[in-house]
Amino acid sequence: MATLKGGEFLIKQIPANEIFSIEELNEEQKMLRDSAKEFIDREVVPQRERFEKKDYAFTEETMRKLGDMGLLGIAVPEEYGGLGMGFVTTMLACDYISGTTGSLATAYGAHTGIGTLPIVLYGTEEQKKKYLPDLATGTKFGAYCLTEPDAGSDANSGKTRAKLSEDGKHYIINGQKMWISNAGFADTFTLFAKIDDDKNITGFVINRSELENPESLTFGEEEHKLGIRASSTRQVFFNDMKIPVENLLGERNNGFKIALNALNVGRIKLAAACLDAQRRILNHSIQYSNERKQFGVSIATFGAIRKKLAEMATGVFVSEAGSYRAAKNVQDKIDELVAGGLSHQEAELKGVEEFAVECSILKVFVSDLAQHTADEGIQVYGGMGFSEDTPMEAAWRDSRISRIYEGTNEINRLLAVGMLIKRAMKGELDLLSPAMAISKELMGIPSFEVPDYSEFMSEEKAIIANLKKVFLMVSGAALQKFMMDIEKQQHLLLNASEILNQIYMAESAVLRAEKHFSPDSVEAAMAQLNLYKAVEKIITAAKEGIISFAEGDEQRMMLSGLRRFTKYTNHPNVVALTEKVAAHYIEKGAY
Repeated sequence: MATLKGGEFLIKQIPANEIFSIEELNEEQKMLRDSAKEFIDREVVPQRERFEKKDYAFTEETMRKLGDMGLLGIAVPEEYGGLGMGFVTTMLACDYISGTTGSLATAYGAHTGIGTLPIVLYGTEEQKKKYLPDLATGTKFGAYCLTEPDAGSDANSGKTRAKLSEDGKHYIINGQKMWISNAGFADTFTLFAKIDDDKNITGFVINRSELENPESLTFGEEEHKLGIRASSTRQVFFNDMKIPVENLLGERNNGFKIALNALNVGRIKLAAACLDAQRRILNHSIQYSNERKQFGVSIATFGAIRKKLAEMATGVFVSEAGSYRAAKNVQDKIDELVAGGLSHQEAELKGVEEFAVECSILKVFVSDLAQHTADEGIQVYGGMGFSEDTPMEAAWRDSRISRIYEGTNEINRLLAVGMLIKRAMKGELDLLSPAMAISKELMGIPSFEVPDYSEFMSEEKAIIANLKKVFLMVSGAALQKFMMDIEKQQHLLLNASEILNQIYMAESAVLRAEKHFSPDSVEAAMAQLNLYKAVEKIITAAKEGIISFAEGDEQRMMLSGLRRFTKYTNHPNVVALTEKVAAHYIEKGAY
């Protein structure tokens, strides 16, 4: 059976048995999860204050311990000193290591992701043998030098230059990079520069300890940041830095592609890195609500607090559903490509690239939600939440960077829709036929039959199918109107992205609940609660989009279609669902 294509969820009915969720971890994965969680609870949680006091040495020390446990080399193939585990397992490690402090989460993510993966994916055999064993064990740490003062989202506009030496044996590199995570203690640097007057950047890799002139690589002071305070973040300066020609990574002029693919992996891993943070914030909030007394009773008895806790728990459930679903899709694609004869290196590149749309969706949705969860955590604690004596204040500050990392959420929203449109234009994904079918459907007379929704989650799945029609209706009409100028319509693309994100995450939660839980379960209640909220958000985004570009009969017809495609036959009792979720977790005392 052929695996799903990236973005294909929009035009297919996905059966519940075809999605993967965290309930399906194997024994090896559960052992790794438990080991990571036990390490964080023992080594990191009691030392949270050291991270807030900018103890960079302690971050490095903790990273070395993770290296000793093998947790830095999960994605590195065994022949290069790693564990060579699958994509889902790498997500799992990132999830459970990243939840307590953003400082460690950033160090871990920068090292195992963008600091190591470009070498795994693009390195020559010699480069992989040279650099990966040290990175996999934590003998050396990695940093990734892409951003410059005038080149953020537009990475290809960087001014750092590489010039071939007269003897043709070295590149001489000059320039500067900024916001470089791990710079203070890294030895292995992946960096990007334009060779001579090339149009595109090229990737390079170098060990700082091997430079002929150590003074050719210098650093700014540690940046003082809102959050992630013990994450080393510095400017990096290249001053006639001389590196051997064999240190060029991938192909000349191909650095932008390396950067993009590294960021695709980084995006889905960033979603994973926000998951346990959400769980821990929720657990603190539940515990505090149960213990805090006002007016002679626990504040967990108050409806306003219960609503917050229910929505926070629902957010965790939905975030997990989308993240692990996409991770398994990537894993399946990699396995299919390897079985078809590709090397693991090529297969991983193509597998992640295939699901770049989903990676961007997850990055945006989960990082937005992590920030909101932290904000609500402070609110549950009240005045105490604003104090450094509770974990909420640091969690709120740390979560803020997630919406900027790996391309801002605005960039990722535009990217996701843009990639879908490009795939449709190239004929890789047929969005046009279903969009045309919806136009015909809108011209027809709607059915007034009351469907049979007796089967578990049948109405929810029907609603999701209709929400996909909303996306195709709005984006199809917008494309017809603007054609190649659609990229300039950023307001409209942001509306389309909101619809897209809500569909993917709502579908993930509904299918997870259908596959693993019963109709009366709290998980089913969370999937239903989230879908109701998703429908409301989609109505707002679609209406705003339609009114912005359609007029007269076309506008009336599309608004009528929007009402038709977002209609419930049986409205969920949102208050009852909320209370059910809140009661369950308040009684349980944790997620």
